[in-house]
Amino acid sequence: MSAKLKQLEDILRPVVEGLGYEFWGIEYRSQGHYSKLRVFIDNPEQGVSVDDCEKVSRQISGVMDVEDPIQTEYTLEVSSPGMDRPLFRLEQYEAFAGHRVQIRLRMAYEGRRKFEGLLKGIEGDDVVVVVDDHEYLLPFESIERAHIVPVFE
Repeated sequence: MSAKLKQLEDILRPVVEGLGYEFWGIEYRSQGHYSKLRVFIDNPEQGVSVDDCEKVSRQISGVMDVEDPIQTEYTLEVSSPGMDRPLFRLEQYEAFAGHRVQIRLRMAYEGRRKFEGLLKGIEGDDVVVVVDDHEYLLPFESIERAHIVPVFE
């Protein structure tokens, strides 16, 4: 996790959790003078509505105005992780073992950066995924992004 993401998480996690939601994770994309901050919230018992996102967004906006961790112009989005939820922490990978995932690495591992297959769980600091009957242990710190692939039967 980058220093900027860590700083943002340290500021935003208490806000989200203080409102009674689960802090699922954040994405921060800086593109020159314009940036996007996406905050994912969850409520496993009731789900997340547009009103929930609006409520959290107002609180986050107030805290961000005071703390001012992003010096440039940015757009704030608050969202549910959805069915294709992104995975940010090792415990999320463990909780979604048995689901189909897409994983993109920062650098190639065994000649490839993209993996799509069955998430088996974690072993230490590695994410275990089965792709075409081959089991890969992908170092967690090398994962750029990952998300669940919804399967409809």
